[in-house]
Amino acid sequence: MAKRHNENLPISDILKEFVEKNKLQSGLDKVDVKDAWAKMMGNGVNNYTTDVSLDRDVLYVALSSSVLREELSYGKQKIVDMLNDAIGKKVVSKLVLR
Repeated sequence: MAKRHNENLPISDILKEFVEKNKLQSGLDKVDVKDAWAKMMGNGVNNYTTDVSLDRDVLYVALSSSVLREELSYGKQKIVDMLNDAIGKKVVSKLVLR
């Protein structure tokens, strides 16, 4: 059984420790990236987005519109920077549009 701490700790510190101990940060990053994509791109792009997945530091986005894919390809680095700003840390280094 885990050692009990007698001092009072904020719940945020306890959750951070739990995430680090159980190596859950990569899964949380995947969820954060999906949420950031949905918020940042809006309904127009989300209607044509079929899949968003993060593998290591590469974000793969599947789109059902080739025209939209071409338009978004012109601003890949800007999208990556905006996603990282929305998340608050550098999670995505490359964007692949499919």
